[in-house]
Amino acid sequence: MVTLKAYEFTLVAFFSLDFLWLGFVARGYYASQLGSLMRDNINLPAAAGFYVVYVAGILFFAVLPALNEESWMRAIVNGAFLGLLAYGTYDMTNIATLRNWPVAMSVVDIAWGTVLTAGSAWAGYMLTRIFN
Repeated sequence: MVTLKAYEFTLVAFFSLDFLWLGFVARGYYASQLGSLMRDNINLPAAAGFYVVYVAGILFFAVLPALNEESWMRAIVNGAFLGLLAYGTYDMTNIATLRNWPVAMSVVDIAWGTVLTAGSAWAGYMLTRIFN
């Protein structure tokens, strides 16, 4: 039951933060960098699939180890490293394989993924500790 609660808390944190970032804070920036590559409307099944699987990764690699160690710092460190790996893999692969992929945007995206994943792992850990 603790694992399910931790997943739910982490999912809500991740989705909420990413929604604010992509929907409001950085939407114009990504649109200006990607131009015609950016969809007018998101592909909801693909987005949902990403959120479900990626949050499971945050849970497995950051939140559950932090709960086992009773360490909010473990949640942040493991979450940051996972975010750097995942977002870095995506962006660096795009830089390596796609023409004119915006390097500056990739730097922003990797930084965001690192902070987002660390913050979501921390929130998932803290909320699970408080409400369990």
